Amino acid sequence: MGSAVLDCAHFTAGECRSCTWLGQPYDDQLAAKLAATRALVDAPGLVWLPPVTSPGSGFRNKAKMVVAGTADAPTLGILDPDGGGVDLRDCALHTPGIIAALPVLAALVTRADLTPYDVRSGAPVAQRGELKHLLVTESPDGELMVRIVVRSTATEARVRKHLPWLREALPAVRVVTLNVQPEHRAVLEGDRELVLTDADTLPMRTGDVTLHLRPRSFFQTNTAVATALYDEAAAWVAEIAPARVVDLYCGVGGFALHLAAPGRQVTGIEISADAIASAERSRDEAGLPGEIAFAVGDATDAEHASLLADADLVVVNPPRRGLGHELAVRLEESGVRHVLYSSCNPETLARDLADLASYRPVRGRLLDMFPQTPHAEVLVLLERAGQRTE
Repeated sequence: MGSAVLDCAHFTAGECRSCTWLGQPYDDQLAAKLAATRALVDAPGLVWLPPVTSPGSGFRNKAKMVVAGTADAPTLGILDPDGGGVDLRDCALHTPGIIAALPVLAALVTRADLTPYDVRSGAPVAQRGELKHLLVTESPDGELMVRIVVRSTATEARVRKHLPWLREALPAVRVVTLNVQPEHRAVLEGDRELVLTDADTLPMRTGDVTLHLRPRSFFQTNTAVATALYDEAAAWVAEIAPARVVDLYCGVGGFALHLAAPGRQVTGIEISADAIASAERSRDEAGLPGEIAFAVGDATDAEHASLLADADLVVVNPPRRGLGHELAVRLEESGVRHVLYSSCNPETLARDLADLASYRPVRGRLLDMFPQTPHAEVLVLLERAGQRTE
């Protein structure tokens, strides 16, 4: 990767400081992340593999743009401390396809007369405008999902009217939705989603598996590193050859589908019904073994105790808050031989490992999912004391 420093005019001008490590050479960023992770997660015999690197720019597959200004002159980016718009449509972190799409979407705002929501206005909320955010995701094959976050459905007819123009101006668009978020507070999206296109999922190709991303489904923001994460997990799991795998927090099925193998029973648990529907669609389209099952459920619920007890391997990919004490204790009591833990927060990973007292980490790898920030993804294989990974 070298030690290049990404040059960003917005950072230099103090307009955007989201990339808190932007001024540091990439090699220094990587070394600092690895040192911090190893200080938190350490054990006798733990082998750290070389970190998986990422390009310092052009890696982010999702843009979350606050829309401000006016319908005739919208800004797409963030808000300044006073609530005014800072235009970041040229943000170098985004994939080239997103950067190319944002000016077209700004033109859509003008053509459809979508008045941006003004958080600064002293006027009644009803007069503050409708358009809040534009959320844009690009697949590895260059297709786009565009989600238009609005305060109500008042703009639906105008958006539908201009969809043919959008599809002609931006042929990469596959999915367009209106997301309704009526609250007057800093909430990115609402619970109601109106799909305006025939397609309702964005296929995300990760190695040999294509995952279907629905509008409100979670997917890693760095597709290349996410693919490396799934490949690494598959390689580690192939070595221990479990017959029964349980994937908690399975999302759209990333780990579960990559761990599929003949004769192996894989069960994915996820609280989002939309994500489970996506996982089942990906499984069926891929013609994967019939032993893969997905179910809607809370990963932390005690009802899964018997499922864990029957497993040879449990995969966990929790949110930043980690597993929490109750689920960690449930894993501890399950007797499962191996746990594969994918963490986006080494601090909560270290806390959870303290609760998993019967397990020892035997292999770890840092994957730099989030360059220019202190955040990283960490994959750790745990084995129960007395077991040996060949």
